[in-house]
Amino acid sequence: MKYILAFTLFLMKTNFVPNATVEKVDLRRYCGVWYSLYSLPTMFDRNTRETTGYYSLNAKGYLDVVTTYKKGDDEEIHSVKSKVFPVANTNNAKLEAQFLWPYRVDYWIIELPEDYSYVVVGHPEYKFLFIMSRKKTMPQKQLDDIIARCKAKGYPVDKLSSQKHD
Repeated sequence: MKYILAFTLFLMKTNFVPNATVEKVDLRRYCGVWYSLYSLPTMFDRNTRETTGYYSLNAKGYLDVVTTYKKGDDEEIHSVKSKVFPVANTNNAKLEAQFLWPYRVDYWIIELPEDYSYVVVGHPEYKFLFIMSRKKTMPQKQLDDIIARCKAKGYPVDKLSSQKHD
């Protein structure tokens, strides 16, 4: 019992905010261009920059994604195709990304304003974080506020990497 009390006090003291998804995502409104502004790099996107995702809803009800990026100082544009599948009974807030069949990875939409001007994509185990926008830039105050909320949810924001859009 004393461990439960100590853990509860710890959570209250650290201003714990649950790592949860938004209520609902309209996949049609989600479609279009997303500029990745900052991310927690994964083994697939380390040393990339100017990453842009092009999302489209197909007739089967999932998203087809074409991601373009540049690596290091190279100006060559690389691309990769993937799919993003809605998870049943989550109002499209929990999705699964598939880069290589049959493997899928959790893709949680943890922040999305009413105007769909930006999105924060996270993971239930904090394995990745993407801050994306419909524009190549975002006001610094807005970005700082988003990062502060992600930190409160437990994401290691000190490891965020800029995508350096020109």
